[in-house]
Amino acid sequence: MLQFRHRPYFNVGRLNPIVNLARRAMLTCFLLLSFPMSSHATEEPDFKIVQTIGNVEVREYAAYSVAEVVVPGPAEAAGNSAFPILAGYIFGKNKGERKLAMTAPVTQSPTPVKLEMTAPVTQSAAPGGFLVQFVLPKGVTSDNAPEPVDSRVILRNIAPSRMAVIRYSGFWSDANYLDHLQQLRATLAANGLQPKGEPVYSRYNAPFTPWFMRRNEIWLYLASAQ
Repeated sequence: MLQFRHRPYFNVGRLNPIVNLARRAMLTCFLLLSFPMSSHATEEPDFKIVQTIGNVEVREYAAYSVAEVVVPGPAEAAGNSAFPILAGYIFGKNKGERKLAMTAPVTQSPTPVKLEMTAPVTQSAAPGGFLVQFVLPKGVTSDNAPEPVDSRVILRNIAPSRMAVIRYSGFWSDANYLDHLQQLRATLAANGLQPKGEPVYSRYNAPFTPWFMRRNEIWLYLASAQ
């Protein structure tokens, strides 16, 4: 069974005390500016609930697009490694939309574009490490999104899909994650639903959100016929 070891996106606890203090202050400012306190006001992919089985929802998701990066393990370090890469793209480290001038000569100049932060941020096992994805705002696809400057960032369109989802709050811990993954798998087995692929761990809140207010989810894709 795949095991994830989850930690907050940034690990600053092992730095030199002076550097640690400075970086904590910078991180706090960055997060306050970048993240909403609640997922309720944050844009997320469209879905409809087609079945509820206890604390598990079967959802049908509409198509959406992501910016993604594959980073090496271990799992507990994947978020720390991927976040600055993807956040850099979202917050303007991109070539932007090409503008055509109406004068002579005709020129094209990429202008950096800052995209809205959405939820969730997902993580799953992938060949070569762990796949971490940021959901792009509605209306932004791989065809019209600003081009990443960092070649590690890949833009991809996600096809409509059906998945089983368990939602929970609490700490980003191994025990919390594995307990709910076991619940999700048991519910699917008891109801004749067969998952496919790796579980997707989805986080909707910033690291400073109190543990009891966090929205965490585990997604398991289902065959479309189920």
